[in-house]
Amino acid sequence: MRLSPYIAYAKKCFLGRSAYRFDHIMDIISTCMQFFIFCEIYKALYGGSSEIDGITMPMITTNFVLAMGLNAVFYPDDYFLPNKIWDGSIATELLRPISFKGRMIAENLGNALFSLIFHFLPVLIIAVLTVGVSAPASAVMFLLFLLSAALGFGVLWAISFAVQMTAFWLINIWSLITIKNVFVNVLSGSMIPLWFMPEWMRGVLDFTPFSSIYFTPVQIYLGQLSYGEIALKCAVQLVWIAVIYLVGDILWKKGQQKLVVQGG
Repeated sequence: MRLSPYIAYAKKCFLGRSAYRFDHIMDIISTCMQFFIFCEIYKALYGGSSEIDGITMPMITTNFVLAMGLNAVFYPDDYFLPNKIWDGSIATELLRPISFKGRMIAENLGNALFSLIFHFLPVLIIAVLTVGVSAPASAVMFLLFLLSAALGFGVLWAISFAVQMTAFWLINIWSLITIKNVFVNVLSGSMIPLWFMPEWMRGVLDFTPFSSIYFTPVQIYLGQLSYGEIALKCAVQLVWIAVIYLVGDILWKKGQQKLVVQGG
């Protein structure tokens, strides 16, 4: 399989994002505001205490910086396929001599690279200079964090892919996408660190795809997991990627068989 067409699509998305500089600046400001608001809320909840149940404020701020940063980078286009079905351009897309799913991944990676360089890094620098962010537990843990973060992106992309495939049957999947986003934001540790969840709920969430997206990489970054636990967590991430992608691929094949495009 030639990679050059997919690299070209990724490059196109990267350059396309750079054209909207005002939106990019507003995204940075919005993320910073969310971060500072959450930090102030938790400072008030801590009431001057240095830690609660072993969870310190530096751990909280680091969790929010990494989770919000990864959330900015891990932003698949949930309407990529639905938009093409609605306007009928899916018929032309399926005739292209490249993989449609490969193009989806390539464009998402182009967007992710742009967000990493021009969105996450500025927010990270601002957070380090203002409230402080804990350093990774070790160089090895930082590398394992990057590996787990990449797998977390794979989990989130697979969920988005499976949800998008329902557009072959549903006229509007906005409600499904909204429900998906709520589950991801609440159960992944992005909005509420999973340290504060009841113990039984954390045990359940450990084996769902949601905690694999953000909370697992954060735990690795902070050195809270042993190497055996890291191997298990990464294996869970890989299993969820495979299972959810398989579901999405089945829907993709079934959807193409029933697809009818009228007009032009």
